[in-house]
Amino acid sequence: MSYFTELRGQKVIVTGGSKGIGKDIALSFAKLGAKVIITGRDESALSTTADQLKELQSECSYIVCDMQDVKNIYEMVDEAYIRNNGIDVLVNNAGINIPKPAMEVTEDDWDRVLDTNLKGVFFGSQRVGKYMIPQKKGKIINIVSQMAFVGYVKRAAYCSSKGGAVQLTKALAIEWAPYNIKVNAVAPTFIETDLTKKMFEDQSFYQDVVSRIPLGKLARPSDITGSVLFLASEMSDFITGETIKVDGGWTAI
Repeated sequence: MSYFTELRGQKVIVTGGSKGIGKDIALSFAKLGAKVIITGRDESALSTTADQLKELQSECSYIVCDMQDVKNIYEMVDEAYIRNNGIDVLVNNAGINIPKPAMEVTEDDWDRVLDTNLKGVFFGSQRVGKYMIPQKKGKIINIVSQMAFVGYVKRAAYCSSKGGAVQLTKALAIEWAPYNIKVNAVAPTFIETDLTKKMFEDQSFYQDVVSRIPLGKLARPSDITGSVLFLASEMSDFITGETIKVDGGWTAI
């Protein structure tokens, strides 16, 4: 049986789509025939990933965008709408973390994390809502974190931003339910990617993380992508305001 066939031709935006989880999500949508636009700040990485996407679906492309800049966000969404003649799915994946002890976090650190992980998610969703509300349909999927539900060292700003994004998911889901717009989130645990390899070279940190995951290993990008595709598909049409935890059981303890 073929799953997610209804995603063929869907018009999808994936923020932070050139690397890591975002790249895996974008490639998975493209394999299913969706018209994917990826965004990010690194044009070289965007161009490289977009070339891979085009091999799967020729209408895929990229737009350079800084998710800390509201004007830039608006311009990106407007351009994506024009380019694909619509927006069906927004995946708010772009995010950053500046791991520091709470006593060392600066105002700039705090603003950069919150502006990307929470402010950017809101204003990206708001602009997409401008197009989804009149068409009376749409899916918004926010990539949050298990750190929205548990605390961890050196992540005061990050936990705050992701906790806020979970509540934002609920608020938008309630407000936009009359327009048939489903707003949900996916909350991963630590993920094994090229971007996190250096972080996990610290064996004590790696062992501490794995010891907290009952399944005994880190997540892979594909583990998160499955939940995103489910939330974008017709199989989740009666789900809104929900956060799926893809954490290997961390938060079940």
